[in-house]
Amino acid sequence: MLSDDVNRYVAMQRGFGLKFDAPCRILLQFARYAEEHGDRYILTQRVFDWCRIASSPTQASTFFNAIRRLCVFLHAEDTRHELLPVGAFGPSQLPRPTPHLLDSDDVRAIMEAALELSPKDSIRPHTYHHLFGLLAATGLRISEALALKCSDLNEEGLVVRSGKFGKSRLLPIHPTTRLALARYLAIRDRFAADVDDLFVVTTGRSPNKSTVCRVFVQLARELGLRPPSPTRGVRLHDIRHTFAVRSLESCVHDRHVVANHMLALSTYLGHVNVANTYWYLEATPVLMNHIAEACEHSFSGEMS
Repeated sequence: MLSDDVNRYVAMQRGFGLKFDAPCRILLQFARYAEEHGDRYILTQRVFDWCRIASSPTQASTFFNAIRRLCVFLHAEDTRHELLPVGAFGPSQLPRPTPHLLDSDDVRAIMEAALELSPKDSIRPHTYHHLFGLLAATGLRISEALALKCSDLNEEGLVVRSGKFGKSRLLPIHPTTRLALARYLAIRDRFAADVDDLFVVTTGRSPNKSTVCRVFVQLARELGLRPPSPTRGVRLHDIRHTFAVRSLESCVHDRHVVANHMLALSTYLGHVNVANTYWYLEATPVLMNHIAEACEHSFSGEMS
């Protein structure tokens, strides 16, 4: 059955260290759809029919490309699985969203607005206030922050155990960040949270990523930092972008210093490949000017 093939494929991907949750859901949904039509192998027309019922072109492209990668895997074992054409529903990798950089006043306003969340006599407003503050101070991914346990805070910093590809790292934190977390833990203890999740809400557990993103967008719109729906604007992940860019801007504007700083920043952010960190240069105009000047000198033969 196709569902069994999907489970084998997902197990292989997770064996490589990938979480693979979203592709797993997509592939299992498609497998059930295909099996309801009596299919034992992946058929091109069936894939096209299923992708056409997606809610948006972007979603259709995501569905199609996930199935196509599965198809390549299965076709190598059994050619009765039809190979799907490349890019039938758009490119396999969508362009990165344009980053929106926040200044310190924006971050402060979001944190203060979080304290006004309801119910005010609960742990919820304090959790979002300190969660957004930690993201701004460390550049953590939201998934990493929500996976933190109280026991992950130690004398040396924060132990991040749920990074990409299952990697863990020790994250040094500034004394002011440690003090803020200590204040939050004191508040948290008053609400008698009996779980080890660091950030908890009224359910007694950590909120999920989608909920946190919705709360952030809600606060950003209330503060005028993001236009009304459905216009795109500042996102929760832009806090991480801002941390990385401000970190680069703060170092000496010398390309050798920047290169060394980039390696340290890549490790701190938990990037698997330093090339992912270099992308932040695109949002750092001052450093981009220096890079452009260096390229111009090199092209004109003036660089030694």
